[in-house]
Amino acid sequence: MLLLGIDVGTSSIKVSIVDAASRQTVISAKFPEDRETDIIVPQSGWAEQSPDMWWDHVIQAILHANRSRRYNPLDIAAIGIAYQMHGLTLVDKQQKTLRNAIIWCDSRAVEIGDQAFHAMGEQKTLRRLLNSPGNFTASKLAWVKQYEPDLYAQVYKFMLPGDFIAMKLTGEITSSISALSEGILWDFKEKEVAYPLLDYYGINRELLPDIKPLFSVHGQLNQEVANHLGLPAGIPVAYKAGDQPNNALSLNVLKPGEIAATAGTSGVIYGVSDQLVYDEKSRINTFAHVNYTADMPRLGVLLCINGTGILYRWAKEQIGGNLTYEVINALAEQVPAGSEGLRILPFGNGAERVLENKVLGAQIHKLDLNCHTKGHLFRACQEGIAFSFRYGLDIMRQNGMCPKVIRAGKANLFLSELFTQLFVDVTGVPVELYDHDGSVGAALGAGIGAGIFANAEEAFQATKPIKTIHPTSVQSYDAHYQEWLAILKKELN
Repeated sequence: MLLLGIDVGTSSIKVSIVDAASRQTVISAKFPEDRETDIIVPQSGWAEQSPDMWWDHVIQAILHANRSRRYNPLDIAAIGIAYQMHGLTLVDKQQKTLRNAIIWCDSRAVEIGDQAFHAMGEQKTLRRLLNSPGNFTASKLAWVKQYEPDLYAQVYKFMLPGDFIAMKLTGEITSSISALSEGILWDFKEKEVAYPLLDYYGINRELLPDIKPLFSVHGQLNQEVANHLGLPAGIPVAYKAGDQPNNALSLNVLKPGEIAATAGTSGVIYGVSDQLVYDEKSRINTFAHVNYTADMPRLGVLLCINGTGILYRWAKEQIGGNLTYEVINALAEQVPAGSEGLRILPFGNGAERVLENKVLGAQIHKLDLNCHTKGHLFRACQEGIAFSFRYGLDIMRQNGMCPKVIRAGKANLFLSELFTQLFVDVTGVPVELYDHDGSVGAALGAGIGAGIFANAEEAFQATKPIKTIHPTSVQSYDAHYQEWLAILKKELN
């Protein structure tokens, strides 16, 4: 019996076929294979992608995996989906896409969310929603209502990115408490949809998808899609979760105090709590975790840095030319700690929640044209990213999240031994690396939702770290971090 996991990322779609008995990955495939998907930027601070492009790339990735002939597609028993969080996708009654998705790093709704936060009462909103509405999904929908009223009048349902892919697979439009919470659409105090926020924005409640348990059947693969993909008709889409809750699941981060991290296009530290915690300035955010229930609250406390992997990708493309990541990492390793005074702020990918939704822009400081080389720039990028993690982690610590170890998949920036050691030394927290990724987690999540596994513990019982990295140079990096922090504070003021 096989399980199919789909990860709808910003840079690509990745799918994995996992053997349910052994929990081993049979094959993984991604599309596009040789490039990263572009973000559409209609104007500064905006960020969009086409949901129909996501769907086409899902099809291409699955067909590519099928062509490997390493498995029989008819043995696939369930499908799970992970997806980039906080996006807004809109369809009409015929389930046709009405506009490009407004994705997670789009900043256009910041002012609308701030107005709602103040008008509804900051403390009242934080106690109930655990977050400011900010530029999350609900505020993005309010932006469409205000600035694209003719289009808004055609909306039948709004969805997050994973809900859209599930709709294309099954024809059903569903969501979950966890998904609604990431759009700031869940009232944790009343344990229901955040109707006061919808009413404040004047959003019709009928636009909400049907709410189902996260681990459950969200629809069954329809015949036409099944025929096109060579999969069995009627198999369930049995799991959907945002990429960060899903990453935590894939690392078996389910209990209070357990912490996960990722460093892809954006960088995230995600910890589990059993308390309704919130940051007074909404610099970190709290959502319902995959195993949240009203009787047993499990909350995901999330720190997000928008400009992490995207900064390193920019440096590779604009400075590295045809150099591979392996080569630019090697160049960075030749430069001493601290990059000989070169400092980079990585905040160039929209409004940064950790900076109270300010759009700071990525910045290079103290560049010495007689001293600094490509290697210095590459190392300063990695150090700047690690310093931004430290900055956010210190805010998490102020809010009671004090990790003793952080779990991460060996992917993206954590493929770099230099960055991984930098992260550990700058934060002072050991990292356990795992050979797991989002699409594998989504596949195993589908096994839970379809009842193939009794629970998450059974699904991830074989999950073990492949390596643990311990701090080696914490004191030396603290001085470099304080210098970087002084530059950041000056820019923020």
